[in-house]
This record gives sequence, structure tokens and C-alpha cells, in this order.
Amino acid sequence: MKFRASPPLKPSHWQTSVPTPTPCPALQGDHHADVAIVGGGFVGLWTALTIRELEPDCRVSIVEQHLCGSGASGRNGGFAMSWWPKIGTLRALCGDDEARFLGQQSEKAIFDLGEFCARHGIDAHFTQKGWLWTATSPAHVDTWNGTLAACAALGAAPFQRLSGEEVRRRTGSPTHLAGVFEASNATVQPYALVQGMRRVALDAGVTIFENSPVRRIEPGAPVRLITDGGTLAADRVVLATNAWSAAIPELARLFTPVNSSIVVTRPLGAQLDRIGWTGGESITDSQLLVDYYRTTRDGRIAFGKGTGALSWGSAIDGRFSEDADSIALTRADLLATYPMLDQGAISHGWSGPIDRTYDSLPVLGHLKHHPNILYGIGWSGNGVGPSRLGGRILASLALGRDDEWARNPLVGRRCKAFPPEPFRYLGGRMVRQAVIRKERAELRGRAPAMLDRLLARLAPAGGSVPAHGVGGRARSPWP
Repeated sequence: MKFRASPPLKPSHWQTSVPTPTPCPALQGDHHADVAIVGGGFVGLWTALTIRELEPDCRVSIVEQHLCGSGASGRNGGFAMSWWPKIGTLRALCGDDEARFLGQQSEKAIFDLGEFCARHGIDAHFTQKGWLWTATSPAHVDTWNGTLAACAALGAAPFQRLSGEEVRRRTGSPTHLAGVFEASNATVQPYALVQGMRRVALDAGVTIFENSPVRRIEPGAPVRLITDGGTLAADRVVLATNAWSAAIPELARLFTPVNSSIVVTRPLGAQLDRIGWTGGESITDSQLLVDYYRTTRDGRIAFGKGTGALSWGSAIDGRFSEDADSIALTRADLLATYPMLDQGAISHGWSGPIDRTYDSLPVLGHLKHHPNILYGIGWSGNGVGPSRLGGRILASLALGRDDEWARNPLVGRRCKAFPPEPFRYLGGRMVRQAVIRKERAELRGRAPAMLDRLLARLAPAGGSVPAHGVGGRARSPWP
């Protein structure tokens, strides 16, 4: 099977604000590993680290087409979130006990991330000040009620209701009408986190080949990964390739790549104090094309929007690097949310890919007829924290273990498939434009057109598009 590589994406602010590491050698000649991992982002690195922790003698190699963290892991918003906002979807998928377990473990993963950084001296700017889920339109007030009710049914209470006055005070924005607060959530500098994980993986004996795009995968025993410079044979292969997994037809039907964009201000200094957003909370609103924003250690605002643009054939092209229209939408929402800022306050802007499933939850398993080729895809813009759980699941599967992680209901689950081209691209564009019109009408206090409301219901759940149903709207910004 052929694997579609892509040119490097435009570096994000996170990537340009830390020293560029010396690249690991490219794959040259013939090599062998017990487990080979394609992709050097959060999922790939957590999988490698977990395998070495469980079985220190296991030979693990990572093959990365550019540098570790050069994909979505180095250009997201840096939100480390739990799965409690998706608890309704989880209950429908796997029942109360498993949903409670995943909610608890995803929350624990945030604390574990902070401990991991402290233990290994990783300066990833880990800041655990909680998350505000807000409403910026009367139509969005109390959209979290279903989620809170689902949590209560499981005996969990991760959210605290806040008054509109309290939300406006803590966010420093007059646009917020109401909200709830989840205290466990954190923010990180995502590229600094990846580089710290990369260092720890190398110290743990993981072999990393960078600047080594995989051109072809030859199934068998062993599986052979073919690059321009050599071959890596492995007993088991893990595909941790995020949106780039769309190059494999079997996986492409399970998700669709959509873009999200972020703009970052210059350091605001005393102006941020005057705005009043000084508590370090991360924030999202309740739009379908969600706005998500946080402050940084040097006093900037990083403001993202799930802009939702697609490409023909799910190719990872310029829409996922620096899409001018998407960045303009994001810039406009920043200035509407914080009207005391002006255009001159914005210093950086970029776009990036999200591997969106219909229900916003990942799917893990193995390729049909190839049990030694595993995958974990569909993080849907919420991977910084849950990628830790993904690494545990994939490590257990790669090692052939029969434990609670290998038996997790996310493994091998049936997913609603996306349509083939041209319906995927043309239909997706039509739904996206309807969502944009619907959001604009609601934010202006007007009733959306009926056709736009109907089309918006066809949008996938979660990430840039929240989940509806038992659990209410699941908030998961592109982290």
C-alpha cells in the first residue's frame, strides 16, 4: 500500500519560539524493530514510551516524515482536556461503567502529564488552571445541561456552574453570557511538550528516524516500511499519522481531515491585566465552529477557531498550513471577543489539520486482514490529553496483551463512515457554509434560516463541531 507524504507545514508560533532540535538521522539501509511506529507526534511518542516502560527489551523505532511534532502535535492550541464533555457519546457507545472509566482516566491523564513534565524536567509551560465552557449567544446558554446530567448519572461532578457576571469577569470579555468550569484542565506549549517527550524517548532507548517519509507499506511477517533511503522491517507496525492516515483507503472512510486556525497576539503586558483575564483559564464558546482561546506564559492570547475547511480527496495541502480565509475568520472572532484589541495586536497566524470522526471519538484497531498493522486515529481536535490513553491502548495491542486497555470499547468499534468523493468534499463545503451562516445569525440575535439549521445537523460531532444528543454539546477545541 502506498503512503502519501506531504511537504512540511508552515511552522507555528509554538515551533518558532523554542530552539530547533538537531534532527535524528534519516532511515538509511536496512533495519529491524519489534515495533515500528509511523508518526512522531503525541500518539506515536506516548505509544513508544509506554511500550518501553512495559517491556524494556522491546526494540521500538519511530519513523517521522519531517521532525517529531511537525504535524498537528506542534501546531494545536495546547489544551489538555478530559473526555467528560463527551460523556454522553461515551455512554451511548460503551455503557456507564466503561464511560465512567474513560472519563476518570482522561482526567487522570492531565495530572499524569504534569507529573511527567516535572519528573523529566520538561519545560512545556504546563499550567493547570481549568477550562471555561461558555455561551456567547442566547441560543447557546445551557447547552451543557445534557453533559452535566450525564455526568451526574455516573456519580461524577467535574463541572461547576458560573453566573454570567462571573464568566465575564474571569474571561475579561463582554461577549460571554454564561458558562461552566472544569477545574482539571490544563494548557501546554505543545511543541515544547513534543520535544521533551522526544528527548525522554531517545533516553529510553527508542530509535527515531526523522526526515524519513514512508513511501510504501508492504504487509507481511514482518511488515516492511519503505522510505527513500532504506527499509524498516518490523513484527508489528503502529500507524500514528493523524490526518495523514487518509492516504490509506480503509482508514480514510472513518474520518475526514478538516482545518482549524489559530492567531496569536504579541505579548500584551499590562493590557492583559486591564482586560482582566489573569487566572490562566482556557476558554471555549459553544459555536458549532468553536472558538477556543488561552493565554501564554509571556502574556499573549492564542485564539483558535475550528474553521472546518476541507480538501479534495482529503489531501493535506495549504488549507492545513496557512489558509488565509480561515485565519481571517479566526482573527475576526478574536477581535469580536476582545474588542479592546486591534489588528496590530496580532503577530502570528497558521492553520492545521484535525482528523475528525463523526462522533468526535477516536477509533483504534488493526487493518483488515493485517492484525500486525495497528492504528489510532480520529482524535478530533482533542488529542493532547487523550493521546496518553491512546498510547496505552496501542502499546497493549502492539505487545499482544489482554488487559483493560486492549479490551477498551474504542478498539475495533463500528464507526459511521464518511461518503466518498465527490460527495465528501462538495457536501462538506455546503454544510460548512450553512454552519457559518447559522452561527453568524445566532451571534447577532437572529433566528437562522431553516435550511441552514437543517444542514448544520449533518455536521460531524465534537472538536470544531459539538456533539448533540444525550450528552449535550461536547466541547473539544483543536488542541
